[in-house]
Parts: sequence; C-alpha cells; structure tokens
Amino acid sequence: MAATSQPRATASVVGLRPVEAVDTEFLVGVYASTREQELAPVAWDAAEKDAFIRMQFAAQDQYWRGQKPGAAFDVIVVDGQPAGRLYVDRLAGEIRIIDIALLPEHRGHGVGTALLRDVLQEGADAGLPVTIHVEQGNRARALYERLGFTQISATGVYDLLERRQAVTDPSEREVSHR
Repeated sequence: MAATSQPRATASVVGLRPVEAVDTEFLVGVYASTREQELAPVAWDAAEKDAFIRMQFAAQDQYWRGQKPGAAFDVIVVDGQPAGRLYVDRLAGEIRIIDIALLPEHRGHGVGTALLRDVLQEGADAGLPVTIHVEQGNRARALYERLGFTQISATGVYDLLERRQAVTDPSEREVSHR
C-alpha cells in the first residue's frame, strides 16, 4: 500500500511503494548517485564506471535480498515520481534501516527526515530500537544524529547507530508506513 504525506519542509507528496522489476535501472541510478564523489578521482572512462556501478549494485542487491528475505524494499516516490530507495528489515528485537538513499535533487528538502521519523515512530510504537549502519564520513550521519541516533559500535568503515528514544510528537508522523 502506498503512503502519502505532506512533509513540512516541502510541498511535495511523499510515499513508498514496493520495488518492482521495472525499477532496476532507476535503482542503479540511485546507487550511482551515492558513489559519484567516491568515483570522481578514478581514472576510468564512463563505460568502465558504469560497469563497476552495475556490478556493485547487483552484488549489493543480491546480498541484501538473500540475507534479508523478509525486509521491505521500497521506492521513495515524490510527487508521483521515483526519488530514492528505503529498505527496512523489521526484526523481532529491532527495526533495521538497511538503506535510505535519495537522488541528489531530492536531498535536503525534508523527504529523508520525514521517512526516517516515520520509521522511528514505528519503532517507538513497537517498543523497538531503530538501527542503521553508516559509512564513516557519510554526510547523512548529521541527520541521523539530529534524529537522536547514537553510535553503539564500529566495524571496519561502518558505524552502527541506534535510536531508542520514543518519538512522541504527533506532528513528527509525516509519512504513514504500510
């Protein structure tokens, strides 16, 4: 079921819908947008970078779907157009945000904040912590910390962040989850 809402920071309608096979090219593009800065200094031509991105995306997708068969793999939709991805695994003892990524033109407009607040409210309602792995140095970490996430461990280049604190302000419930 798609969810819609009007985030305070934008006049956009934000929703989620399950990933479908026809979304693959879009999702490759979302993934590529998250790797642009990292690949900028690499001396590969566009075709080599594209091949690398596609290989990495396919490996990541196969791993997550194999390791997290019960997870929700959703496309973020803004004003009826695909804008990113939100992957969430609802486990017995926690809600794990596997990944959240928006295309660059949708970043910084409150879309991610609204979606994360909804997941946090779901965790609060269920009495479960919400966790996310974040790459060290990732700019999104500031958002997670503003939302109350704190680091609980570090593994390699990733830190595990957790939010236990309940979201109690009903105005923070920006997006209804399915």
